[in-house]
Amino acid sequence: MLASVAIAPLNHLLRGESWARKRLQPCAGKTARFCIPPFVDFALIVQPNGEVATAVDAAATDATLTFVPGLLPRLLAHDADAYRNIHISGDNAFAEELLHIGKNLHWDAEQDLSLIMGDILAHRVVQAGDNLLQWHTDTLRNLSQTLAEYWTEEQPLLAKPAYVRKFIDDVSTLRNDAEQLENRVEKLSHKAPL
Repeated sequence: MLASVAIAPLNHLLRGESWARKRLQPCAGKTARFCIPPFVDFALIVQPNGEVATAVDAAATDATLTFVPGLLPRLLAHDADAYRNIHISGDNAFAEELLHIGKNLHWDAEQDLSLIMGDILAHRVVQAGDNLLQWHTDTLRNLSQTLAEYWTEEQPLLAKPAYVRKFIDDVSTLRNDAEQLENRVEKLSHKAPL
């Protein structure tokens, strides 16, 4: 059922991006299964025109892409690092093609909204959404910086990066000195008469 809900918006995006359909056309007839355990498990089949359709349950799966549930918000935000956390099994080339399209397929929300509410209002709605997203990002960055400063300065729970670097340098120096001392002792023990 979830696959049939996802088909219309996905095909809408594919129709807006002819390059993506062209890249999918050589994969016509291949089936991809998308799993988000334990909630979601559906399969899509690539059509000859580069769009997708719901695959029948009995269809053989060419590639399976498994996502952990917390990965979806990062994928929707186009976090490139999130794609590395997707587990792929089956036809790796087909799955990589799907991931490439997923990374580069973008929804032109302003264009779609302009058909409903006009160009000016659509532009302002999208601009307000972008501003809200930027505010959210800035707020999270500021909060994390404030907490890091609090935990290093006010309530020393974390070590300052400079102290960590100095500790690592001191340990490296001590290790090198110990190796040199060991080499000297070894040389002296071989020279000493018995």
